[in-house]
Amino acid sequence: MPIYVSGAVALDHIMVFPDHFKHHILPDKLHTLNVSFNITSLKTHFGGTAGNIAFYLKMLGEDPLILATAGSDFGPYADWLARHDISCDGIRILEDVRTAQGFVTTDLDHSQIWAFYEGAMARAHEARVEDVDGEASFAIVTANGKRAMIEHARKLKARGVPTYVDPSHGLPIIDRDELLELIDGSAVYIVNEYEWSLTLEKTGCSEEELFSRCDAIVITNGAEGSVVHNGSEKIEIPPVVAPNVVDPTGCGDAYRAGLMAGRARGLSFEVAGRMGSLLGSYQVGVEGTQNLVLDLDEFRSRYQREFGIGF
Repeated sequence: MPIYVSGAVALDHIMVFPDHFKHHILPDKLHTLNVSFNITSLKTHFGGTAGNIAFYLKMLGEDPLILATAGSDFGPYADWLARHDISCDGIRILEDVRTAQGFVTTDLDHSQIWAFYEGAMARAHEARVEDVDGEASFAIVTANGKRAMIEHARKLKARGVPTYVDPSHGLPIIDRDELLELIDGSAVYIVNEYEWSLTLEKTGCSEEELFSRCDAIVITNGAEGSVVHNGSEKIEIPPVVAPNVVDPTGCGDAYRAGLMAGRARGLSFEVAGRMGSLLGSYQVGVEGTQNLVLDLDEFRSRYQREFGIGF
């Protein structure tokens, strides 16, 4: 059965600033911030949380199905997905708008500043769970239009599909009750360290209460690794040092795909989390979000070298 991936499909315009943001932003002048960065590189890649996660799942040998909306300019992206045998059956084309697009500037510290045009994503709820034929083994609901995130998670959980909830960039637009609904009954609630702090602030709940509302909570912390809270168990997932860091864009999506692929195969959170860490280290070594070429045999061999045991 496929893994449903609900979220954005987007065009990512990636820019490189050959300096450090911190040298040009004055902390005491943030209330009057007005800066411009001259960039030396501009490239456009296929992206979006759903597109990226589906791509990485396919690289790991899984069968993803994207649930999303796209615009009138989606043709080249659709062709790309077809070449990689990724199903577009759950993607609804809206001819009167353009596909969502992200604009990111990365500096020499690998810090990033994003701007995002919603486009078709604002109507992502029009790509309905009930319009997709067949059952799913797992699902992930990630950053998307707010209504789509809430409705897709609700319907997938009602179907009994183990559903990962990853609000990502969409977290700021979700209010307290909506966020609690997303967390309640999810198979995994996954956020980075900053988003976890925001989750605690928004909900007003203690960590222990949130841990009790879903099967597991995963908190990622970039180069420091990640932590899985599975009931009363706390599992530390070590980072994997990348031999060469080229571009951090998509690393988090790669981690999520590795985690889900491992769990879809019945592996423990410890093993699946390490798969996510390892795949993230591969991703930061390439430019753009869907340019990774993965040899599964080499991936397994490197996993054994990094962790001293295979999977």
